[in-house]
Amino acid sequence: MNQSPITVLARLYGLLVGGLLAAGPFAAGNALAANLAAAAVLPTTTLLREDAPAAPVDNGAFAPGKGARSAPAFAGVLQLSAATLQAKPTLKNQVIDGRDALRFPELSLEFVTLGDTLVPVQRGKMVRETRASARASYWRLIPQFGRIWQEKADGSWSRAAFPLMLVNDTENHAHQGLATFLYRGKQVSGLRVQFVQQTAPWLLSPHTVLWAQVPATFAAGDATQLAARREEARAELAARLPTKPLDDLRAQFPAGTLDGFGGPVLPKWQVSRAIFKEGTLYYEAENTAYGPYPYPLEMRYGVRSVTKTVTAALSLLHLAEIYGPYVLDLKIGDYVPGADPHWKKVRFIDAANMSSAYGGVGSLITHPNDNGSGYLENDYNGWYTAPSVADKLAHMRTHLKPYPWEPGRVMRYRDHDFFMLGVAVDGFVKAMRGPQADAWNMVAEEVLRPIGIFHAPLVRTRELGGQDGPAWFSAGYYPTLDDLAKIALLFQDHGAHAGKQLLHRPLTDAVLAARDALDKDGDGSDGLPVVRDGEKPANLYRMAFHFTPLTGSASGKRHYLPTLSGYGENIVTLFPGRIVSIRTAKVGEIPQGEQAEVGPDDMSDRAVERLAPF
Repeated sequence: MNQSPITVLARLYGLLVGGLLAAGPFAAGNALAANLAAAAVLPTTTLLREDAPAAPVDNGAFAPGKGARSAPAFAGVLQLSAATLQAKPTLKNQVIDGRDALRFPELSLEFVTLGDTLVPVQRGKMVRETRASARASYWRLIPQFGRIWQEKADGSWSRAAFPLMLVNDTENHAHQGLATFLYRGKQVSGLRVQFVQQTAPWLLSPHTVLWAQVPATFAAGDATQLAARREEARAELAARLPTKPLDDLRAQFPAGTLDGFGGPVLPKWQVSRAIFKEGTLYYEAENTAYGPYPYPLEMRYGVRSVTKTVTAALSLLHLAEIYGPYVLDLKIGDYVPGADPHWKKVRFIDAANMSSAYGGVGSLITHPNDNGSGYLENDYNGWYTAPSVADKLAHMRTHLKPYPWEPGRVMRYRDHDFFMLGVAVDGFVKAMRGPQADAWNMVAEEVLRPIGIFHAPLVRTRELGGQDGPAWFSAGYYPTLDDLAKIALLFQDHGAHAGKQLLHRPLTDAVLAARDALDKDGDGSDGLPVVRDGEKPANLYRMAFHFTPLTGSASGKRHYLPTLSGYGENIVTLFPGRIVSIRTAKVGEIPQGEQAEVGPDDMSDRAVERLAPF
């Protein structure tokens, strides 16, 4: 049988993957045997000790195994002391901006239970350290839904376990982890934690596994809120999309149909994959060095610039629905005090298109354009780590300058544009609704919650006195697979959900059709069509969407797929037929001599297109 070049490459990719997974510090480990109980890996005597563990254990110890029985309800607060995290391999820089990346933060987490589900009260929130020593922790925590159970070997003790993310308020990578403790009445053991997967690092490298035994004590929670908290958890779980393992989708099609899905990123560097099709989210998490991650649907990811589309498109299209499309033409400088005068010429939509014409430290050549020119020059990390709005503005005034062309004409990749857009949108919302209003809170309450997203953790600027400032629009979002799929579906459904128009429909449709999109490789001001027949497909950009060219196998026609893209090879792609594909990955700080990608860039898109050729 003849096979297409794409199919052959996909199969070769699979063979190569098999070899690469067999070696290296992040090679896939063997899963905990299905008939082995958690108590056999982490017995009560181990969890009741406070000495530092020598190494992580199999992830199966953090979920009910063979012989698990129902456990009594748990309600209370775990008061966690600071602890030292072990790291393998060791970090290049343990201390960043005066904060310690090997300090597990001192804080408290409250829990209730709903049947056998462990419900963190602070789930989906970036919980910050409450008391720091001379050196504060680099980390915040995001807890997620877990489980409770009993095992015969534990005697009178019960077990609780939950997914736990280590996240940071300066950058946007997440360490996906697991935590477990014993409880008996008002007695609790220490908290064993291990962080065995992650999205791509930036300031903190290399890729590393972290673990610790964290001292914990019990305190009573708010008993008056038990019923309300259980009802909130029940509603949140009921609002999730139907899910099945990705293998269930594979089984519906001829063998090999999804070969290459997730590529060209090799599985070693992937974190998870998912496809939404015909009402179901099919998911798969990549194995870790300590076995399968037992709660893949609870994982939260640092998706970097995927944030740009989520923040910019949702806020602008929602504001356009409420106040009118004129919002896109408002000027950034009118809502950002202290900005360079150039921003008085830059519209909201110009910043969302990364065409502010500000940040002139790169080439002045626009034919062809190099949209990445100057992106990381002139002390980018100094701006990136500047904590407050005022600090970031001061850094920009010192290091950047306007380009000689007008805004709206040339796309140059600049996180600064989205930072300015976020501050300006927040200023506009305050002008319309009062000083207590907040742009991201508006999106969370008026757009995300109606579509079933109950939590929207996002990095904000750090203002004087430790106060949170405006949300970053450039990066910083920590979504789940369910969150990403629901946001993509809202765009595909013309900005409407359950009969209510949340986003301006004509503008939403125009954006997804790439109408008035900028050609990344040209300046878009020469009067010629952006997409030129017979030439290499253009790479287009508008309102933080990348538009990926793909020629349909059925029609032979070129399509431009709306794509959310973030550093580390995090990709969300919208396909015809209400299909969405998601890949989260950690392609960053690749060790010398390693390979992270093999095959053509469109490998994953080709695999998904085979499900429903267009």
